[in-house]
Amino acid sequence: MNRAPIAYELIETPPRDALARPLHDLRISVIDRCNFRCPYCMPEDQYKHDHVFLAKDQRLRFEEIARITRAFVSLGVRKLRLTGGEPLLRRDLPGLVQLLAQIPQVDDLALTTNGVLLPRLAQPLRDAGLQRLTISLDTLDPATFRQLSGGRGEVADVLTGIAAAEQAGFAQIKLNCVVMRGINDAQIFGLLERFRGTGHSVRFIEYMDVGTINGWRGECVVSSAELIARIHECWPLLPVQRSYRGEVATRYAFADGAGEVGFISSVSQPFCGDCTRARLSADGKLYTCLFAQTGFDLRTALRAGAGDEELAALIAQRWRQREDRYSERRAELRTVGSAEKVEMYAIGG
Repeated sequence: MNRAPIAYELIETPPRDALARPLHDLRISVIDRCNFRCPYCMPEDQYKHDHVFLAKDQRLRFEEIARITRAFVSLGVRKLRLTGGEPLLRRDLPGLVQLLAQIPQVDDLALTTNGVLLPRLAQPLRDAGLQRLTISLDTLDPATFRQLSGGRGEVADVLTGIAAAEQAGFAQIKLNCVVMRGINDAQIFGLLERFRGTGHSVRFIEYMDVGTINGWRGECVVSSAELIARIHECWPLLPVQRSYRGEVATRYAFADGAGEVGFISSVSQPFCGDCTRARLSADGKLYTCLFAQTGFDLRTALRAGAGDEELAALIAQRWRQREDRYSERRAELRTVGSAEKVEMYAIGG
């Protein structure tokens, strides 16, 4: 028997975690597979080649994702982002976008992708209600790009995807670049030169110790402060006030009016104190931190017949118990030898 739909209203007191942080953002991983093998996420030489990906029945169905998302919205979530793995590998993804776009009170619906499948999907995604795109682009140098995609990607394909997104009406795309010293840090100016004045924004991300297989070493991190100083010498920068609590990137405007550049500084300037993000994995687990060790199973309760209020209560209970602040405690936890963390390809960035 189908359960009658229940009207969702924001509860009177949205849950706050143990550090008084509200729940405002939900990142939804729709698939654990990826067509790249980026060294900072899913390195080819460390990845278990016999790894068994989720079977179709283990992944949340689109209707299940929409139900769980509505529960999150009832608790105060207003921003949604679809991630992977590579989310465009999920068949019929525009159908999910359409379901999510119809949820009242969602202010922002975005997606992060490596971009190579956008020529086929950018327009259907836009038509379904997707509002914003973030595209990963670590360099414009073809050889370095092949290295940073694990030998599985060509930068020309990503640029073609960006063009398709522009044609579909995505006018202000965020371009994420993970910066690694000695690999692509000298190539940041090429990215900025290409996209200054286009309306798009390059965002430089400090190389993080996500998961346990990316071989992270602190000496490979290029701090945002160093990058800002380098860029400022070439193109003077002016700080931009943040738009909302929990905004991940620190933003700067080019003094000549050619747009903005962003910096995500999880290593050198942790922003745990303002983190309002929850993450839902493709198999229905709630993770309360990018560096979490375990997730909280929502799929079992959902498929066992939990009602909408029950799902919201489970999420709220877990959020109120949240104490995560890994980036602020990174040095301490790495000194004592931290346990394995969930890999980024399982829950998105």
